[in-house]
Amino acid sequence: MFSPRLASLAVISALVSSTVATFQILSPGGPNLWWVAESQNTLVWSCNDSPPATSYILLVANTNLTILAAPEAIVANIPNADCSHSITTQQAALIPALNYTLMLADSLDQTKVYATSLPFEVKPLGAAYPTTNSTPTDNPVASTASSSSTGSGSSSTSTAKPNGAFANFEVSAAPVLAAFGVAIGML
Repeated sequence: MFSPRLASLAVISALVSSTVATFQILSPGGPNLWWVAESQNTLVWSCNDSPPATSYILLVANTNLTILAAPEAIVANIPNADCSHSITTQQAALIPALNYTLMLADSLDQTKVYATSLPFEVKPLGAAYPTTNSTPTDNPVASTASSSSTGSGSSSTSTAKPNGAFANFEVSAAPVLAAFGVAIGML
């Protein structure tokens, strides 16, 4: 028997799941999260949000074809479970420029891209790194991002715990879950 109530609940559940569980590159990207040339930099992704694979190849691209003529592989095997990866100068000798993007792609088929970062800048050697509370301002996750170093017991926060400059970067699912609770109450 068709139940409009159950159908509505299924639609709301699917919407919340797709909103909360969006696999994406969290850093670098946007005007607040850059890399520094000739330095160790950190890649951070939402490893717990519907990961499409257990490992990825990391590609770098630039819209300026004089900087990079085509996307270039810089790390061959990044395990999803790590949630972040330090990129050494040997892996990525990027020149200072605007409009770089990173892509996490299928290890066997590089045309199958799972996530692309927001465009970011590679600043010259000696530039300061972003602050630990920087967030990707143009990223949909930024509206729920916070800088918090601890969580307790049963939390509704989905947290990626990278090393280095973004060790305290968290993404909270609480606002979406609260909206879900309100929608359930309306049924």
